[in-house]
Amino acid sequence: MPSYTLTINEKERTVTADADTPLLWVLRDILNLTGTKYGCGQGLCGACTIHFNENPVRSCILVVAEAEGGTITTIEGLSKENDHPIQEAWKEADVPQCGYCQSGQIMSTLALLSKNQKPSDEDINTALSGNICRCGTYGRIREAVKLAADKWDR
Repeated sequence: MPSYTLTINEKERTVTADADTPLLWVLRDILNLTGTKYGCGQGLCGACTIHFNENPVRSCILVVAEAEGGTITTIEGLSKENDHPIQEAWKEADVPQCGYCQSGQIMSTLALLSKNQKPSDEDINTALSGNICRCGTYGRIREAVKLAADKWDR
């Protein structure tokens, strides 16, 4: 089996896996970074959203061979103490119900707020449209995105 050197959360990690192994399984099963969740396995639900080269991607459809050489940020890479302004806003707005989709929602929010510091409701809906919340906490998610935009001094 081949080895791959990946830059994850600003650290180089070498893993051994088949070339077509989804990055999601490398993160969760090999590296024990379990904040990224498995939802559908087809890139449709957004639960497995990470950042690859500073863009939100679905880790269930990005294979490890394609990830080598890029930079990867997972939910664990946002902050050591879970105190990134987006995470703080999520707590303040009491967003999670079951919480399963939240790491993907937060990573998509990071991408939005990195480019748009004052998003409208439409901007938020568009940016997060690929992230499904089975509990329907979309109103609280939108509130948290706006709180995070106000809190985050980039």
